[in-house]
Amino acid sequence: MLKFKIVEEIGTIKFVNGNIATVILPKKNACEGCTMKICKPGQQTMEIKALNAINALPGQKVRVTFKSNLYLKGSIIAYGIPAIALLAGAIAGKEIFSHLIKKYNPDLISAISGFIACFISILFIKLWSLKTNGNVKPVIEEILENNYNSTI
Repeated sequence: MLKFKIVEEIGTIKFVNGNIATVILPKKNACEGCTMKICKPGQQTMEIKALNAINALPGQKVRVTFKSNLYLKGSIIAYGIPAIALLAGAIAGKEIFSHLIKKYNPDLISAISGFIACFISILFIKLWSLKTNGNVKPVIEEILENNYNSTI
């Protein structure tokens, strides 16, 4: 059976909203080799949202834990499902909708239906992520330094 390890990171609380805190984490060496460049590649830090069950305050240094399989699941959900929806929509547009709508170019119908399917899948993923409400979020486990600062 495949086992996933728990990953620990040390960060600083930026702000707190209810039981969710925004934590600033330093980027790792793996970030430099990333080709996605979606998490502000010019900066040395990144922000994550984590469950704040221990009521950490802004400015405090904390230990954040998360299961390594969450990255894999998140990547598959965020990138894989929309990509599959794009392909399925394009194929459906070419094979089904182009025969029903003969007035337009089949390639145009294929592209439009692919983008619509991709957009719909992204909406469903967003709704699902709101519904899970933190079940897959990182968790603040411990306050390491008690440097409370309400101005951060």
